[in-house]
Amino acid sequence: MHLPKILITGPIPAAGVERLRQHFAVTYDPELTTRTWVLQHLAAYEGLLLTGLQADRELIAAGANLKIITTNGVGFDHVDVDYARNQGIVVTNCPQSVRQPTAEMTLALLLATVRRLHFYDYNLRMGKWPDVDQQTNMGMSLAGKVLGIYGMGRIGTTVAQLAQAFGMRICYHNRQRLAQSQEEHLNVEYVDFDTLVQTADVLTLHAPATPATTGVFNAAVFAKMKRTAYLINVARGALVQQDDLITALQTGAIAGAGLDVYATEPQVPPALLQLDNVILTPHAGTGTVEARTAMALEAARNLEDFFQKQQAPNQVNPSA
Repeated sequence: MHLPKILITGPIPAAGVERLRQHFAVTYDPELTTRTWVLQHLAAYEGLLLTGLQADRELIAAGANLKIITTNGVGFDHVDVDYARNQGIVVTNCPQSVRQPTAEMTLALLLATVRRLHFYDYNLRMGKWPDVDQQTNMGMSLAGKVLGIYGMGRIGTTVAQLAQAFGMRICYHNRQRLAQSQEEHLNVEYVDFDTLVQTADVLTLHAPATPATTGVFNAAVFAKMKRTAYLINVARGALVQQDDLITALQTGAIAGAGLDVYATEPQVPPALLQLDNVILTPHAGTGTVEARTAMALEAARNLEDFFQKQQAPNQVNPSA
C-alpha cells in the first residue's frame, strides 16, 4: 500500500505529527528542514505542511511531485497561491482552529489598549504612581461605544459576539455583505468603508492580506478616524501602512493601538517601542497550547481529506 510522503517544515505539537503518521510517511525534523534542505528534497514529497517558511515560486517549483500545501494557520500570504494552482497544487489553510483564540486576543488587546494598561504598568514599574484623576491619564469605557470590524469572517463574527458582552454597538465592513438573517442574528450593521473608519471608537482588523487589502489603512484613513479612536490589528501587518500608523500615534491623530502583527516581522520598528499608547504582542493570536494543538490537527485533517477522500474543504481562494 502506497503511503503519501508528507513533509512538515517546522515545529508543531506532537498530536498533529502522531495523527499524520497514522496515515502517511512523515518527515518531521524541525532542526533539519531549513529552506535549503527543503529546496533540495521537496521533490520526494506529495504533501507539505507548511510552517516557518515562505512557499514562494522557488520553493513550490522544487516540489515536482507536490499535490497539496496546507498552511499551519489561517494566513496564506506567505504562499504564492496562484503559482501553486498553475502547477496543479491545492493550497489549504486552518480557519476553524484559529477563530476563538484570535478573537480572544483581539479582546485582550482591545481591553488593554483602551484601559491604558501598558501606560499604567510601565509607570508603576518605574516607581511612579499616575494620577488617574487627571483626564490625560484616563482610559475609555466600552459600554455604548462603536466597534468597527473590518473583515467579517469567522474571527470577525466571533469578536462581534464577544464585544457585545461589554455593551458595544457593532458595525462592520466586508467585501461581501452578510445575509440579513446573519446580521440580525449577530446584531451588527453593515456600513461602507468610510463610515466604518469615521464612526468606530475601536476598529479591529480581521481581513487576509491580499492585493486588495494591502496598505488600505494609511494616513488618509487615520485622518478620518476619531482622535479618540483605537486600532487593533490581529490580522496581518500588511493591511496597515506602518509608518503612517506610527505618525498617527505620535501626533495624536488616533488615541492608541493594539498590535499583534507587523509589516516587518519579526522586527518591530523602534518608534513603536517608544510609545506608551500602544500594546505590542509577538504575533501570538493563536499562542495557546490548545489552539496550536487544534491547528496541527486541522492541518492533518486537510491532508487526510485530500488524499483519502479527494476533498479540500479548506481550500483558499484569495479572490473570494
